[in-house]
Amino acid sequence: MFVALVPPPDVLTEVRDAVTPLRRDWPELAWVDPANWHITLAFLGEVPDRAQAELRVRLARAAGHHEPMPLALGKAGAFLKSGRAITLWLSLRAPARLARLAGSVAAGARRAGAGETDERPYRAHFTLARARKAVELSPLVEALGGFDSTPWEADSVQLFESHLGPPLRYEPVEAYPLGRRG
Repeated sequence: MFVALVPPPDVLTEVRDAVTPLRRDWPELAWVDPANWHITLAFLGEVPDRAQAELRVRLARAAGHHEPMPLALGKAGAFLKSGRAITLWLSLRAPARLARLAGSVAAGARRAGAGETDERPYRAHFTLARARKAVELSPLVEALGGFDSTPWEADSVQLFESHLGPPLRYEPVEAYPLGRRG
C-alpha cells in the first residue's frame, strides 16, 4: 500500500502529450502506465489487517492538519544508483509544506502499525520511467527540461493498494481531504 496525490486529468493529459513521442524512441525503458501515475507521499508496504482501521483514522487526521496546496509539475530529472540513471521523473513545483504533509502521513502510518514506511528524506517527484539496464537518460531529461504543467490545487490524499500483475495496477482504496471541513 502507499499514500499519494494524483494530479487532475488535464495535467495528466499534458504529461501524456509531452511523453508519448519520447516513449516510442525509448522502448528499452519501463514506462509507467499513465493509469498508474501519481506522486507518492508514503510507501507503506504490506499493511497488516489489524492495522487497517487505525491507518484510515490516522491518515484522515494527518490530511486534516494540512490545508489544500497549489502544485505543478516541472522539468525532468533522474535518480542515480551506482553512478547510473535508474529513474526518469518530473519535478514538482511545490511548497515546502508538501514535505511536511508526506512526513505527517508517514508518521500516522507508523503509529497505526502500517508496515514499512520509508525513513529517507522525502523527495517529491512524478515517476515517468525506470531503466532496466544501464542507459544514459540525459537526452530525455533535456527533452523534458522545459516541461511546465498547469498549476492545480491538491485537496486530498489517497490510499492505494498495489496489484502486482502483470499488468501492475494501483487501486484507490480511500481519499482523505486536506484541511478541516465543517
